[in-house]
Amino acid sequence: VASSTQRQALNSIIFYYKHCLHKSFEDIGDFAIAKRPAKLPVVLSPDEVDRLLQHIKDPVFRLMASLLYGCGMRLMECVRLRVFDIDFDYQQIVIRNAKGNKDRVTPLPRKLVPALTDQLDYVSQVHNKDLQKGLGSVYLPQALGRKYPNAAKEIGWQYVFPSPRISLDPREEKARRHHIHENGLQRKVKQAAKDAAITKKVNCHALRHSFATHLLESGYDIRTVQELLGHADVSTTMIYTHVLNKPGISVTSPLDSLAL
Repeated sequence: VASSTQRQALNSIIFYYKHCLHKSFEDIGDFAIAKRPAKLPVVLSPDEVDRLLQHIKDPVFRLMASLLYGCGMRLMECVRLRVFDIDFDYQQIVIRNAKGNKDRVTPLPRKLVPALTDQLDYVSQVHNKDLQKGLGSVYLPQALGRKYPNAAKEIGWQYVFPSPRISLDPREEKARRHHIHENGLQRKVKQAAKDAAITKKVNCHALRHSFATHLLESGYDIRTVQELLGHADVSTTMIYTHVLNKPGISVTSPLDSLAL
């Protein structure tokens, strides 16, 4: 059976033992857990990335997609960016509370400085209008809202990509402007790939894969790429070395030696 089917059945058995029989389920004997088949990441060529970005007509979504590729961000890392995460002086972006609850720093592409500056100006305008209406507070993570009650209305805590509308935050029952919904960017990227006639299965994560692969192609070492991606184990980053092992770089097809 497929690994997903096996894991689903095993989880059901574990749940039954733990919550119905109130017994631990630790020793599974000689039972061999099926491994998920390894799949190579979808990687776009630089030309495909260029075509993809050009086909995203909305400037905000184009900026977000450019950050995914230019900084190696995950989708939600981009969506959750706050104003003070953007450091123009040091040309870097701080990605906070990423996977594994770790912070990391990634270079800010120089080409994105004008677009990011315009976006932060827009955020400031929207925030000032919200303040005039008695709004303007955002959700603060990890109980910071209780420790610094006034921080929620500071410009630095505002989202770089705010939602176009105010909504009720169910965590505290307050009217707030949340960040933009991630599904919007997913749809734009997939549609742009279709419009650009890219036949690969493209999603937002493919831009992160492309970032890593293109850095390795440029000669950056695997440890540097690991740090930029925020991988806890370098073995996770090593998958991109398999993408690099393709015809034309290190292997010559035997067909090319035939006199056809």
